[in-house]
This record gives sequence, structure tokens and C-alpha cells, in this order.
Amino acid sequence: HEHIQPGEKQLIVELNGWKIKPMICYDLRFPVWCKNRLDKDGKFEYDFAFFVANWPEVRNYPWNMLLIARAIENQAYVAGINRVGYDINGILYSGNSVIIDPKGKVLANGEEGKERALSVKLSARDLKTFREQFNVGLDWDNFQIK
Repeated sequence: HEHIQPGEKQLIVELNGWKIKPMICYDLRFPVWCKNRLDKDGKFEYDFAFFVANWPEVRNYPWNMLLIARAIENQAYVAGINRVGYDINGILYSGNSVIIDPKGKVLANGEEGKERALSVKLSARDLKTFREQFNVGLDWDNFQIK
């Protein structure tokens, strides 16, 4: 709170037909901030979320579990992109970057402690099919963050 100001709005961008929601590591801990929504036409607000992170190694287990939870609860692909190495305070960041499908299945995982580029092919068709078969979006609460 002494060095970081809260954001004023959420961002969703479109790229090649995909709706993408970029976030930071702090957002990962607050499911309401990451919440996917359905618009009045029943279309999902986003298809893919990614978190750029400075998530310490000591918190690896919560990092992985929260990323999986965000994918499942929002019926979206999720990527967690985490740094590697020590900061100036001696805190270790082990990477553990990951890409997860909407069912919570890990599609790609970075090797602990090593820089690595991850790449997977996301399927819009698989996403659509999963959302139709597991249509919990219809039961989501409609609310706004103020």
C-alpha cells in the first residue's frame, strides 16, 4: 500500500477473436476481481486470463492452486507468468509459470528455477464445447465492483 496504487478499471482486450484479461499477481488472490461475467447476450466477458507475477517461491503451492481455481471458476484459459531469481531483498522467485485449460488441467508448466518460454495451442472450439457442457455461467451472480 505504500508503493502501489490500486487500479481504476479492469482491462479486456480482443486479439484474433479472443477476449483477453491481463492481471497482476495481487489480483490472483481476489476471485471477485478476476470474475468472468456473461453479458446480456450470454457471451463471456473473457476467454483467456493471464497473471504477470512476482510470486515468491515460498508460496508456490498457493500460486498453483489459485491459478487452477481461477481457470475452473471462470471457465477460461489461464496463464500465470512468474519471474525467476532473487530480488534485492534476497527473496527467491522460482518461476513455475503455467498455462491451464478451463477444466483446470495444466497444459504447460515451466521448470522450477529456470527461465523458459511456454507455448500451447488454445482451442476456441474446445472452450465453447466445455462451456456448453458445464454451463455454470448461467448461475453466476450479476454484481459490480465499486
